[in-house]
Amino acid sequence: MPRAVIHLNIADFAVAVERTMEAGLRKRPVIIAPKGAARAAVYDMSEEAYQAGVRKHMALRSAVRICRDAAVLSPHPDRYERAMRELLRRALPYSPLIEAGEGDGHLFVDVTGTGRLFGPPVDVARRLNMQIRSDLAMAPTWSVATNKLVAKVATRLVKPIGEYVVRAGEEQVFLSPLPVWLVPGIEPDDLTRLREFNIRTISQVTAWRLEQLEVPFGNRARFLYESVRGIDASPVLPVGKPPPQIKLDHEFSEDTNEAAALEGVLYAMVETAGREMRRRRLAGRRVVITLDHSDGVRRIRQSAVNPATANDRRLFTAAGKALSLAWTRRVRIRHMCLVCDRLIFPPAQQALFPEHRREKEKQDNLMSAMDGIRERFGQSAVRVGRTLDVDG
Repeated sequence: MPRAVIHLNIADFAVAVERTMEAGLRKRPVIIAPKGAARAAVYDMSEEAYQAGVRKHMALRSAVRICRDAAVLSPHPDRYERAMRELLRRALPYSPLIEAGEGDGHLFVDVTGTGRLFGPPVDVARRLNMQIRSDLAMAPTWSVATNKLVAKVATRLVKPIGEYVVRAGEEQVFLSPLPVWLVPGIEPDDLTRLREFNIRTISQVTAWRLEQLEVPFGNRARFLYESVRGIDASPVLPVGKPPPQIKLDHEFSEDTNEAAALEGVLYAMVETAGREMRRRRLAGRRVVITLDHSDGVRRIRQSAVNPATANDRRLFTAAGKALSLAWTRRVRIRHMCLVCDRLIFPPAQQALFPEHRREKEKQDNLMSAMDGIRERFGQSAVRVGRTLDVDG
């Protein structure tokens, strides 16, 4: 039986929630950002503000200059969490397999095999759409497809308001004419490399065999080969299941407070976490470091990763920041834990400046080459200098 996955997406979710609270915001551009912060950045914006040039994470002062008539509101995460719970309540009667985003208006609902109870998946999607509109006064974009990847591309295609159905067997035909950047998980460096071959549409990528893709893309080739063909076996997580994360622990053979030893262990753990994220086609948005001292005191600190990444070096930069925040005592350290969480599809947003793009491309190519060597010859075949003295 073909899978049936519904994807619901309320565009500009934070703005949509605020507009339900204040009707006067419906006809004007809206920017959501912490107004009192010295270096405030855009949290979300309406379609009108987006069309004017405002983007997420842009400095608020720049956004206001671009869109002078915008209403600027402070974020209310509690409201967005409540709205997500209300969305979940409407979907729960149809399936126990519901994967929700982190307060971003996204829901994947797996309705495979529920036809006898609720009718065809398209009817379920339409019913959910009408319920959300009438009960919550929000208008979702929705799609139905055989997996999460294709369903997400479909909603991206008809955003901010629309519907799309991709039937079993039509995945590649649906994807072929679309631009490559619409595919979730395609990273900026993938787009840069594809442009070097004058490739911009998915049909141009599907013309390449896997062996041909492996030459320029290395370990990314398998992901590209499957993604542009609409192949995605990732499950819709059950309701209540904790969000995915990667957790690694290291117990020191002797308690230590030497910087070289701590950084060596940390980099080795980051390498493992980055490799696992790349294997699962995910990118992390947060790194958490836990230190256990010899006297039993525990310190936990975190660092945001923006944009999300699975690149070892950029992950290590964020992990290093978290380590410096947690490591404030002279007492020796017995145990260190690394957690990479808030995992998402890697963003497909180009770096702003060319020199940043070139540097990022070099780093990602290096990661791909190292992954290939390790897969063929073993984990210890190639190592970074700072990890050579890491104890087992």
